[in-house]
Amino acid sequence: MSAAGMLAQARKTLGMSGRPNKITREYAKRHGDEFLKASWCDMAVTYWARHSDNADAVLPGGDRAYTVWHAQDFQKAGRWHSGTTANVNKAKPGDIVFFDWGATNSVGAIDHVGIVEKALGNGRVQTIEGNTSDACKRRVRASNVIAGYGRPAYGGNDWMEAMVKKLPQLAKGDHGEHVESVQGLLLARSHPEVSVTGRFDDTTEKAVRAVQKWGGIDADGVVGPKTWPVLLRVH
Repeated sequence: MSAAGMLAQARKTLGMSGRPNKITREYAKRHGDEFLKASWCDMAVTYWARHSDNADAVLPGGDRAYTVWHAQDFQKAGRWHSGTTANVNKAKPGDIVFFDWGATNSVGAIDHVGIVEKALGNGRVQTIEGNTSDACKRRVRASNVIAGYGRPAYGGNDWMEAMVKKLPQLAKGDHGEHVESVQGLLLARSHPEVSVTGRFDDTTEKAVRAVQKWGGIDADGVVGPKTWPVLLRVH
């Protein structure tokens, strides 16, 4: 299970339009012909999850075509984040994002759903959505119409998050094996000026700030829980 696999499946359906289509046909085979021409945004999420081996993570309540129930599934699982600007800025690729065109942020008023492809900052995300103008397209959405998002328990992400939590916070003046790891990762991020000395020096700090800026996080020069994932390219 992984967010990357989920997104790969979503990208494969970009450009699909009209109904019935292969997404609604597959859903209808399991749940009845009434779904052949129904709104298919959440059927698309179900399709992507099933075809990427992510059903357990993305569909905690089983197949969904009704967005409100799907959002409630994430609430019951304790994996729901309301659509405030601050929360939207913390969205990650693979999060399942729910929209309320009435801008009430009420789960009961949810109208539409998609998957986060990229967080853009300033309360915006780039998404892939089924049944947007009756097609599968990329969109850019802002927090004012985002009711919230569910964070699936992708196995790979949970493992990586647990690993990152065990890594130390490092700053200029520190030394040792973990500093060597940082320096090696900086070299892999195209910073040849860094040497693997095990000493967190001025050159290392400058390179860390550059990577932080590239990753869209505070460029404070300190390697902590927000910087390790950027260095490891898991966000």
